[in-house]
Amino acid sequence: MDKFLTWVERTTEKRLTLRKARRAYAKNKKRTFLSEALEWLDALVFGVFWVLILNQFLFQLFLIPSPSMENTLLVKDRVVVFKDQYGVEVYPAGPKVLDDNRRVQRDDIITFYNPEYDSKGPFFDILSQVIYMGTLSLVNIDRNEDGTPAERLYVKRAAALGGDSVRFVDGNVEIKASGMGEWMEEDEFRTLNGLSSGPHRLVEEEYYPGLKAAARMTALSEAGIALPSYLQEDYKIIRGTNWDYKFDLYEYNREYAKTQCEIDPTSLSARSSYSVYDSGIYVPYSYVLPLGDNRDNSQDGRYFGPVSESDVNGRVVARFWPFGRIGILTEE
Repeated sequence: MDKFLTWVERTTEKRLTLRKARRAYAKNKKRTFLSEALEWLDALVFGVFWVLILNQFLFQLFLIPSPSMENTLLVKDRVVVFKDQYGVEVYPAGPKVLDDNRRVQRDDIITFYNPEYDSKGPFFDILSQVIYMGTLSLVNIDRNEDGTPAERLYVKRAAALGGDSVRFVDGNVEIKASGMGEWMEEDEFRTLNGLSSGPHRLVEEEYYPGLKAAARMTALSEAGIALPSYLQEDYKIIRGTNWDYKFDLYEYNREYAKTQCEIDPTSLSARSSYSVYDSGIYVPYSYVLPLGDNRDNSQDGRYFGPVSESDVNGRVVARFWPFGRIGILTEE
């Protein structure tokens, strides 16, 4: 790293000296439109070069694309990400250096590479990141088939660390931290450890009997089994409501897997699917479990599992836009 910084310093000095010489020469030469354009282009390239250097190795500006972190971070908030917090990437999505003893801490708001990202090839992945950083997050050429921006990076909260186990009961998080013998509700765990109160729920408890009934009815119907009347009664709780907005997909999938296991207890695939929900998620060492603060509207570690710390590329430290929401996130 010292060699790299020395190279940057020498290159900058050489570049500035050359620019100064060009300006001195230009004073004694008739200025033309072409010479003006070349000078502006030279300044632009020089500026972009330094923007890329700063964004890659020190800090990056990031646009929040989804509501998964509301109300801590809102859609279209712009934030500052410290890129050297957990080590320095040699190139976008590349290996890290200087990452010894730089570990993710519980409750850090982190940016990490989306484990479910559909890569378009290493060249495009790096090019899109370079353009995104070089334009201060204003231009994103990485698009999904429907034209929406592809989420190469996710922003979530590091809710659990290596050695922890996490499970979800009716959407509520229970955690058994490393060294603990008993499960503890997340709210109590956060209060005892002085952690953020940002994580919150949207789905009320009264909706869960109806949501579970919907999952069981789906599994029974697929197996050709008549639906019990009590399930249809429970389903009425959510019938006619705006339950697309208040829908716990994880709990729905859990109840669906549980019902499949009850229908055919001899099915190894059904038992395996349900065991993932029943036993919870274990976080291996050197991994983190990222969860959104907007727990009922977040594609996070519940679905793709723990994330290696080597895939965490920065820590979100502040909002700088919009003006009325400027603030330090390390205090929230």
